[in-house]
Amino acid sequence: MPFIARSPKQLGNVIQRTRKQLGFTQTQLANIAGLRQEKVSIIENGQDGAKLSTIFALLAALNLEITVGERSGKLAKGIEDIF
Repeated sequence: MPFIARSPKQLGNVIQRTRKQLGFTQTQLANIAGLRQEKVSIIENGQDGAKLSTIFALLAALNLEITVGERSGKLAKGIEDIF
C-alpha cells in the first residue's frame, strides 16, 4: 500500500510503521541498514538533517522505495503553500 510523505516527520512515521509491522527493533533495523540505532531514532522522529543515503539505506532494509510524482490537490502558488 503506498504512503504519502510530504515532510521528514511523515517519512519517519512510514519508516517506523513499516519497521514495527516487520517486527524489527530500531537496533535490528540499524544493523541491517549498516547504521547506528540513534540515527534510526532521529529519522523516525522526523528530525531534519538526515542524508539521502541514510534514508535510502533504511528504505532498502525495509524493502521500500520512493516514487516521485505530482502532488495531489491544488497547485501551490508559493513556497509557503508547499508546507
